[in-house]
Amino acid sequence: MDNLTQEQRRKNMQHIRSKDTSIEIVLRKKLWEKGYRYRKNLNNLPGKPDIVLTKYKIAVFCDGEFFHGKDWEILKPKLEKSKNSDYWIRKISRNIERDDEVNKELLFQGWTVIRFWGKEITQNIDECIRVIEETIWSIKMENIELDNDIM
Repeated sequence: MDNLTQEQRRKNMQHIRSKDTSIEIVLRKKLWEKGYRYRKNLNNLPGKPDIVLTKYKIAVFCDGEFFHGKDWEILKPKLEKSKNSDYWIRKISRNIERDDEVNKELLFQGWTVIRFWGKEITQNIDECIRVIEETIWSIKMENIELDNDIM
């Protein structure tokens, strides 16, 4: 059950951002400190990834738990009891589908996709950086192997 009035909920929703969210900024700052350069919200890529390491063809998404359906099997029954449940279930289900479509399209185009939940970033930023760095290392190793195969 929603404890906010319709007007309060509307105002809250107006302040939810699609880019430059706090979790994106935290991750970007840490990457910058580590010396990684990136682009943000590249609109020529499917899904406009939050962070793009173009040098390595890595697309990073920082997903909020609610809007991207984390633990959907648990969240969905709760939403079914809420006001405007049809809207939210349809919206979040579509977001989950879209995330999957974006992942597939980026992979098809040769990109590596990394998705982090907001809480992963806020609670363990070092682990998120480790995942990105390991991915970069793997890509570098693949490129070395390809270079050796060509010679």
